[in-house]
Amino acid sequence: MTDLTKLTAVEIAGLVASGETSAVEVTQAHLDRIAAVDGRVNAFLHVDTEGALAAAREVDTRRAAGAELGPLAGVPVAVKDVLTTKGVPTTVGSKILEGWRPPYDSTIVQRLRAAGTVMLGKTNMDEFAMGSSTEYSAYGPSRNPWDTDRIPGGSGGGSAAALAAYEAPLAIGSDTGGSIRQPGAVTGTVGAKPTYGGTSRYGLVAFSSSLDTPGPCARTVLDAALLHEAIGGHDPRDSTSIAAPVPDVVAAAKLGATGDLTGVRLGIVTEFGGEGAEPGVMAAFNEAVDTLTKLGAEIVEISCPNFGYALPAYYLIAPSECSSNLARFDGVRFGLRVGDDGNRSLEEVMSLTREAGFGPEVKRRIMIGTYALSSGYYDAYYGQAQKVRTLITRDFTAAFERVDALISPTTPFVAFPLGARTSDPYQMYLADLFTIPTNLYGGPGISVPCGLADGLPVGLQVMAPTMADDRMYRVAAALESAVGTLTPPVL
Repeated sequence: MTDLTKLTAVEIAGLVASGETSAVEVTQAHLDRIAAVDGRVNAFLHVDTEGALAAAREVDTRRAAGAELGPLAGVPVAVKDVLTTKGVPTTVGSKILEGWRPPYDSTIVQRLRAAGTVMLGKTNMDEFAMGSSTEYSAYGPSRNPWDTDRIPGGSGGGSAAALAAYEAPLAIGSDTGGSIRQPGAVTGTVGAKPTYGGTSRYGLVAFSSSLDTPGPCARTVLDAALLHEAIGGHDPRDSTSIAAPVPDVVAAAKLGATGDLTGVRLGIVTEFGGEGAEPGVMAAFNEAVDTLTKLGAEIVEISCPNFGYALPAYYLIAPSECSSNLARFDGVRFGLRVGDDGNRSLEEVMSLTREAGFGPEVKRRIMIGTYALSSGYYDAYYGQAQKVRTLITRDFTAAFERVDALISPTTPFVAFPLGARTSDPYQMYLADLFTIPTNLYGGPGISVPCGLADGLPVGLQVMAPTMADDRMYRVAAALESAVGTLTPPVL
């Protein structure tokens, strides 16, 4: 009998559409898998068993009635706990929202439901998406199915871990500085950050409003493209949403899967030339570059001199925006409320609530951001960081006049052991060294597995111009067609 949890989303949708299996059978198989292994992985913060089975029954009823089903109908999906889900807990990995059940669905979740996907539940994450290892979750770290003593990346480690543990064939993440791509790289899965504004932020609990981008996570490039197509597109409720159709990412993934990159020019970023990257990561990346060359791609060196300033600029811009966004969590309107005994002032209640509800990394970034925005320091810190952002955007613009896309390792190192970097924030921040420039620019980026180093997955990142998301899918699918997908050890 076929193990439904080992199938791709495309394969599952095909079996459901043909009636060879039912959406309920597929959903139950994944719920059983979660029950069997998630105690060791901790990918999920909440499993919505009743809601998932009800959604699956609706798909089966529609199919039996002869209704036309979408390309992902009946396929289970795990959703990062940063997106609001009506009546289903949304914690953002924080104690300050423990038990909160939103009264509305985010646009992404609405579109998932409209596509006929089956939401299994909400996945673990670094608190308020601030972290690179999921160790900053208030509900305990997720673990990497390749080695459960290692991190699954962050902030969306729960979504990536769920994929690698075969708990879900599809997942949703959000990417502020690499939080989709970096977990994809270290778990051997595919993670795509769409063009900023290409997916709606309505109902996404904000960390950094000018950077946050929801996107698809999957085990294959085509599955990611299909999910991207389902959730993307203009949303009038999001003022930053781009009023343009989603590029044809599915056709691009199918074209790439033919393995022909003739006429495609790819740039290797000189500034990412191995400094700070583990030798095994660079060896896997260089081997993948050779593979892309054999597929017909032309490889050229491209200098992006301001990329070296991306990390410090990001860690001024993102904390500044989080300082503003997280002010709404005050113990008054929703979530945790501490110290309200009738004898304390509102200010005291707010202070006690935030002290109890926010974890150390969130507090660190709020303080950095508040300082950077304070009178007398705004121009020296936040203002300067925005100027650097402009220079990085110019680097990308100049690069894309010469090449179709840029490539690099996704992350400088493979999954590191739990606890190895929590005492040194800077070492933790280095996990996003190669991914942050794309967020500052606003363009799309994807991580696709390109090999192993010391028995652990390595990801190759493809970066494309804004609203040219299809280019990255073509390159990623071509590489996948040559090197194959990665299979984690059996849990």
